[in-house]
Amino acid sequence: MTPPEITDSHCHLDFPDFEGQLDTFIENAAAVGVTRMVTICTKLKNEPNVRAIAEAHAPVFYAAGTHPMSAASEPLASVDELVTLSRHGKFVGIGETGLDYHYTADSADIQQQSLRIHIAAARQTGLPLIIHARAADNDMAQILSEEYQNGAYTCVMHCFSSTQALAYTALDLGFYLSMSGIAAFPKSQELRDIFASAPIDRILIETDAPYLAPPPYRGKRNQPAYVAHTAQKGAEIFGLGYAEFAAQTQKNFDRLFSKAAAYKVSA
Repeated sequence: MTPPEITDSHCHLDFPDFEGQLDTFIENAAAVGVTRMVTICTKLKNEPNVRAIAEAHAPVFYAAGTHPMSAASEPLASVDELVTLSRHGKFVGIGETGLDYHYTADSADIQQQSLRIHIAAARQTGLPLIIHARAADNDMAQILSEEYQNGAYTCVMHCFSSTQALAYTALDLGFYLSMSGIAAFPKSQELRDIFASAPIDRILIETDAPYLAPPPYRGKRNQPAYVAHTAQKGAEIFGLGYAEFAAQTQKNFDRLFSKAAAYKVSA
């Protein structure tokens, strides 16, 4: 029986963990119904490599931006640079960008500047912003809200594991929450409760591979195929059958990542 189709909305296939084995990992994903993956470029100097992966593999789309933890050590992106990159047919999102004060609070100012540049690019291109938020909930909520007042844009809170307050701010702005393997960790009940209180039409699933593998693979190298385990947990959280939850997250992905959905239709 063919498994329901699902999408890994956020992974890092250019990382060394997958070097020389991408065909195998993409085949593993296909075997469990993962028909699309969005691989994320976290430093713009690596964009050509990430683009090449998307060009070489039919199920793979990509996004690019400057990760907040690299905001101080990488050249500041420009709106024009991001807009130019976005013209590629398989470029489907802006980021990941955001704020991370857990390890890199000393670069908060440059992170905020970088974030606002990425928001402007998302607004201009119409592509979804991909947000990384860690230990910076108040500033994140304030900037996302302020910028939305300056002009609407779409957004996903990638690997959401922040507070209920930030979740509600994002949802009130029409944004999406993406569920990673963290939602399946035994001690993540508070996070599961946040997801359960969210509208189901605003939920995506992802691996963030090679990080954050869900049980029973926790602590091992994550891969796109394992998003099926997160989807199973998501189905439980929302009290749905696996196929119904998978279908809903596909609709959600297609709505937010409309360029990827259109590419699939026209390919």
